[in-house]
This record gives sequence, C-alpha cells and structure tokens, in this order.
Amino acid sequence: MISITDHPLRYSIANELHARPFPAICAPSSAAYLATKVVDNAAGRDRDADRAHLLALLDRFGAQHPNPGATHYYGQLGKHWLRWECHTEFVTYTVFGEGVSDRPFDAHTFGVFPPDWLAASPGVRLTSALIRIEEAANDDGIAQKAAGWFVEESLAVSRVLDDALVIAGDFRIDPSGHMHFGLFARPGARDRQIGRVVQYLCEVETYKAMSMLALYRANELSTDMRSIDQTLTFIQSEMLGAISKPDVMLQSLLEVSAELENIMAQSSFRFGATEAYESIINQRIIAMREERFESLQTFAEFMMRRFDPAMRTVKSTQTRLVRMSDRAQRASDLLRTRVDVERSAQNQELLTSMDRRADLQLRLQRTVEGLSVVAITYYAVNLVLYVLAPLEQVFGISKTIIGSAVTPLVLLGVWGVVSKIRKHLD
Repeated sequence: MISITDHPLRYSIANELHARPFPAICAPSSAAYLATKVVDNAAGRDRDADRAHLLALLDRFGAQHPNPGATHYYGQLGKHWLRWECHTEFVTYTVFGEGVSDRPFDAHTFGVFPPDWLAASPGVRLTSALIRIEEAANDDGIAQKAAGWFVEESLAVSRVLDDALVIAGDFRIDPSGHMHFGLFARPGARDRQIGRVVQYLCEVETYKAMSMLALYRANELSTDMRSIDQTLTFIQSEMLGAISKPDVMLQSLLEVSAELENIMAQSSFRFGATEAYESIINQRIIAMREERFESLQTFAEFMMRRFDPAMRTVKSTQTRLVRMSDRAQRASDLLRTRVDVERSAQNQELLTSMDRRADLQLRLQRTVEGLSVVAITYYAVNLVLYVLAPLEQVFGISKTIIGSAVTPLVLLGVWGVVSKIRKHLD
C-alpha cells in the first residue's frame, strides 16, 4: 500500500467529473423541464432561496433532501424522477415519467409542479418545455407526426447519435407557455442515450434563451451608442480647426469616455456570458452528431438561420463599444497633446517676456546704481569740504579749488566701494 498524503481536494475534484451523470430514460416516456431566473443580478442572487424552494417541493412528496450547499440533485419524486441544477444565473428542474399521454404535449407531467409552489418561486420562468419520447423502429410516420405537432415553417428534425434517435422541435411557445420537443427512439437506443439527448435539448433551449437576453441588451444600447457616436464624431471634427476652448472640449471627451466605460462595465458580464452560452449550444449540437432526416432542416441549420444572426448582432455591438471607447481614448490623447503643445508655447512666450523684463530691470538697476554713485559722491564731497575747510584760511586756498581736487578722488573711491559690493553680491 502506498503511503502518501492526498491533496485535500483530490476526491472532490475527481467526484466533480461524475457528479452530474446523464439521466436514464426509457421509451416511451415524458419529461417536463423548467428553468427559472431572477430578473436582476441573477449571478449575485441568494442561492439559499433556490435550495429552500427545492426542499419545499421535495417535502411535498416526502423525498430525500440533498446535501447542504448542493448545486445539483437527482432523486425520485413520487412516480417521477427529478433532476435539479443550480447554475450561475438560473435554476433548472427536469421531471421524468414513464409512458406518454394519448394527447401529445398535454402538460400532464408538468403538473408535478404544484401551482402555488410555482407562484412562490424566487425567480421567474426563463423557459419551460414538454418532451415526448416514443419508440420508432423505422422512419414511418415520424414526418407526419412532426408535421402535426410542430409549426412547419420552423420545424427542425434530425437523426442523432448515429441514428439511435430522431429529434424534432420548432422552438415555439404553445398557449400554455411551454416549448415542445419530440424524440423517437430506435429499439436499440440505450436509456442513457435517450437521457443524454433530452439533457442536450434542454440545455440548448436554456442557453439559447439566456443568449437572447444579450440581443435585447444590445438593442437597448443602440440608441445611446448612436448618440455617443454623434457626439464623438462632432468633437473629432471640431478638433480639425482652431479650438477656442480646448479645456472644455477635453472635458466633453472625458465625459464621453466615462459614459462608454460605464456602459461596457454594465454590459461586460452579459456579453461575456452570452459568448460562453453560445459555445455551449454549438458544443451540444455537435455532440448529438446530427444527420439530415429526409429533406427537413437540422437543428444546426435552424440555429444558423435564426440564432446566429442574433449572436452576430451582439458581437457587433460589443465590438462597436470597444472601438468607440478606443476612438474616445485616442481623441482624448490627441486633444491632450494639443493642449500641452499650446500650453508649452504659451509658457515659452511667458519665459521670453520674463527675460525681457529681467533685462530691463537689470538696466534700470545699473542706472540706479550710477545715480546712487553720483548722490553718494555729492554728499561725500560735502563732508570732505567740511573737513578741509580750515585749509582755506591757513593756506588761502579757495573752497572751489579744494572741491575740484577732492571730487575726482571721492568719485573714484565711491565707485570702487560700490563695485566691490556688487561683486560680493554676485
């Protein structure tokens, strides 16, 4: 025996791959399918409310409860079997029962869900379907039954799983609010094969409905996007000429960018989820390995004609949002660059003006310094004359001669002192 410690999640990881096996359904049988969804913020809903609603149904039939916190359940519900799954945005219930009614799609199996229990659902109905499973040893009568059960214009019929079954449906809602799907099982079809196809059909219908939510979100955004696009185009055209108020225009561009980012943030989850749902639909259809039945359209062709154009619209809207956001960002960068260049030019002119003022101030300062030398010399000469006044009486030298002799010397002295002070300050 190997002595080694397992990873704490080893068994959980392995068991997760086998947690949701395909149901085993024999023919003839009937199935009823229900998918519910909270209208707003489905991904952040209270999942305990979903589990409580499931327990309320199980308690009515005295059925066993799932484990606490479970996201899936499969068990007996009276004479039927119930399959429950809690997904990121929606919850699904599938009920299976043996035998078929005389009247196709009479919603008898859907009666397992009590009306008051349905009314107390935490979410609203996203989609529901009635599935009729019959035995068919050959193709005789399949086309006639399909033509009577479904609307011919949207009827899709295919051989699946190497002709183990024939499936039919028109993806239309009947007066009671349900979709209809018909399955014709060959005698050699295994119960697991029938259960797999039933689950694939339910998933295709559910993910189709979830994906179509994005189409209406895209249609809602079209008006806002058109208005934003016109505003952005106007701003970009104005940028070609002289801009009187670049700051105001830049603020308008920032507002457009902020609005686009807000729209993208609010729509990113829906568009991202739709991309994942579309991939699941295509994978499920491929997994059924469709082959054409007589000359009727296959489910893949139905999706190509009806579903794919809607998804292209969603992708186009998503791409347009990204491109508009990029346009706004580029325009903001260009305008910001233009504003920076204009401000740099203004700053250069301001610096040149400041240089001129500094030069004038320097000249004025030198002029003042020259005048100050003269003033200081004038006062200094007067002081010297007062000091030398006795020479006029002793030697008979006139005051004018003394002033003429002293003034150059004093002027040179003052100029020397001022020059020395200036050099010290420099």
